[in-house]
Amino acid sequence: MNAMTGNATRETPPWVNDLTKHPLVTARVKDIATHLFERIAAGEFPFGTRIPAERDLAQSYGESRATIRQALDFLSLYGAVARRAGSGTFVSYAKPEGPAPKIEEDLPGYLNIDQLAENASPFAANIAMSILAPEMVRIATIYMSNRDIAILRGQLTRLETIVTESAMFGALEDDIMMTIARGTHNSLITAMYSILHEVRRRPQWATSRQQTLTPAKMKNVQMLMRSLYNAIERRNVETAIEIIKLYVANNHEEMLYES
Repeated sequence: MNAMTGNATRETPPWVNDLTKHPLVTARVKDIATHLFERIAAGEFPFGTRIPAERDLAQSYGESRATIRQALDFLSLYGAVARRAGSGTFVSYAKPEGPAPKIEEDLPGYLNIDQLAENASPFAANIAMSILAPEMVRIATIYMSNRDIAILRGQLTRLETIVTESAMFGALEDDIMMTIARGTHNSLITAMYSILHEVRRRPQWATSRQQTLTPAKMKNVQMLMRSLYNAIERRNVETAIEIIKLYVANNHEEMLYES
C-alpha cells in the first residue's frame, strides 16, 4: 500500500511559515517531506530514532531513491531530521518546550536552589559542570534545530558587543549555555543544567563572578563561544566537545587560583 494513504496527526510543517531557506523542489518531493514530517510529529518516529533507509522509503512511497533523498534533504534543511553519513537519518524534530520549570516549586522538599547556592562552592559547581557540559554539548551539536542555532547566534552576537559590562556579560554567558542545554531536546538534561544555571544567577554567586570578568577574560570567553558556535553550526561533535572542555578547564583553573 502506498505510504501516502496513512493517517497521521497533522501539525504545521516548519517550511509553511519560513520560506527563507525554501529550496526548489518538485511538488512530489514536498508531498513526501510533508507526510514524513506528519509521521514524525505524530510520534511514529520519535525524537532521536533512525527512520527507515532510503531504499525502504522508496519502496513504501513508490518513488525513486533520488526523490526520497531530496525529501530527506528538505527535512534536514528545516531541522526535522539529521543525516549522518554511514549511519542513516535520525529524527531531530521535537515539539517546542515551555520555559524550564522552577525547581523549587515543582519539586518541593527535594531541591532548594537557595540552599544549594549557600552550601556549594564555585569550585564544586565547576566540577559538576565539567561532568555535565561535554555530554550536553555532544547531544546539542547533533540535535539542535535551525531555530535553536538562530537563537544561539543572536545571543553570541550580543555577547561579542560587550567590552566592560561584567554583569550583563555574565548573565548572557549563562543564557548561551542554557540555550545549548535546551538544544539537546532532552528534558532531564535541561533540568539538570537548570539547577547550575539558577545557582550561578544567585546574587552571592553573580557578584563574585563579575569581579573576575576583566576585559581580557571577556575577550577570551567570546573567542571560545564563537568557536563553540561554529563547531555546533557545522555539526562537528568532536571539536565542540574539545572547546567546551577548554572553556570549563579555564574556569576550573581560575577557581584553583582563587581558592
